[in-house]
Amino acid sequence: MVSKANPARILVVDDDPAERLGLSTMISSLGYVVETAEQGEEALEKLGCMSVDVIVTDLIMPQMDGFGLLRALLERGDLTPAVVLTGFGSIDKAISIVHDLHAFWFLEKPAPAAALASLLERAIRYKALLSETARLQRQLSQHGVLADLVGSSPAMRHVYSMIEQVAPSSAPVLITGESGTGKERVAAAIHRFSSRSNGPFVAVNCAALPENLIESELFGHERGAFTGALGRRAGCFELAHGGTLLLDEIGDMPIAMQAKLLRVLEDSRVRRLGGKMEIAVDVRVLAATNHSMQVALEKKLLREDLYYRLNVFHIDLPPLRHRKEDIPSLAQSLIKDLNEKHECRVTDLHTEVLARIMSHHWPGNIRELRNVLERAVIMAREGTILPDHLPPAFSVRSEQPAAAAGIEKHALTVEAGKPLRDVEMAYIHLTLQQTKNNKRRAAELLGMSVRTLHSRLAETGAAAEDQEHAHATGG
Repeated sequence: MVSKANPARILVVDDDPAERLGLSTMISSLGYVVETAEQGEEALEKLGCMSVDVIVTDLIMPQMDGFGLLRALLERGDLTPAVVLTGFGSIDKAISIVHDLHAFWFLEKPAPAAALASLLERAIRYKALLSETARLQRQLSQHGVLADLVGSSPAMRHVYSMIEQVAPSSAPVLITGESGTGKERVAAAIHRFSSRSNGPFVAVNCAALPENLIESELFGHERGAFTGALGRRAGCFELAHGGTLLLDEIGDMPIAMQAKLLRVLEDSRVRRLGGKMEIAVDVRVLAATNHSMQVALEKKLLREDLYYRLNVFHIDLPPLRHRKEDIPSLAQSLIKDLNEKHECRVTDLHTEVLARIMSHHWPGNIRELRNVLERAVIMAREGTILPDHLPPAFSVRSEQPAAAAGIEKHALTVEAGKPLRDVEMAYIHLTLQQTKNNKRRAAELLGMSVRTLHSRLAETGAAAEDQEHAHATGG
């Protein structure tokens, strides 16, 4: 669908004036902005000073032809999708350019208006997906954030990499991890990175549905299918048509229901309860669970055939206690969301608060952290979250690093508004001071690996060297 407020820009490249005019007129009538070029070199010049959404190019042209144009774009790293137009007898060449030079698709001349319109719409959506992916990758490299996921620890960067690899495909994904680790957010990120991102994202919790209602919830029902079915209702598969369906807590689905689900996954067709017709559905299915799949298989709580159908690609989320170095950035992100939710103006955490949440075990993972911070934000309303704003369970630290190390305690104070990253580094250095620079012991107390601790210290050293260099050069 063409946006009237911001129409897509199409570049038409053809050496024949009549063909060029005809294509431009046809594409303009679809509501797009059209730019033209007579051959490949002129097209490259225009692409150097403007952004276009799709290139429509002739294949055979004098000087730089379609092959040369797309080869030059590939060498530049320009991934703008291109629709190649070819004359009779050049189909093999067109297929080659699609395969070797990553053209989006090809059409034989004269290009049918309906076919070209459909290709342009698909290519524009593909370009938007590429742009969003590039933006999120920049966000990830700069801030350790991917969509709604936060954290720059090695464990989370591995999760980000897995998401980026699997999202563009149509493969089912099984997401595992303890409760509260963010499995639904991973599923939402996969959907957002996929070609289905403009379609619906539907999540259903299999554990929250009574056994007698789960079939109706998934597949829908017709009027009168059972007592209380007063009208026709579409199920989650129909609601997710063209998009993504997350089956959360799949390990809690009744075994009898699993056979029916497997058939839908294999046939891509559903039949509503009480219905006589099967309905074709186009849905990508993701599944999530906090159970051990191996235990579920051994206890016959999960069908093996369903497990293998869902577990084409597996992403396992680490618990928060295994990536404590992410807590400062997670807290900052959560505080921002909670400020908006409760109309507060909390700016930061007192260093003692950070120390207490860093030492907590977090059996409830990110969900527990959010609940603790939500209470604290409401209590504080603005400014700094103080120890008194934490729940009673946090009145003393869950672990006492200084006492455990058998060393003297030291206070750590920072001014309001100091970035959490700087507070984290100050806390790391204080812990090193307390452990007399025993990095292994300090890493244990901080809840991070020795490798991560060395990485944090290396970042600090690089920043210090930059400052010294600036002073020495008068910068």
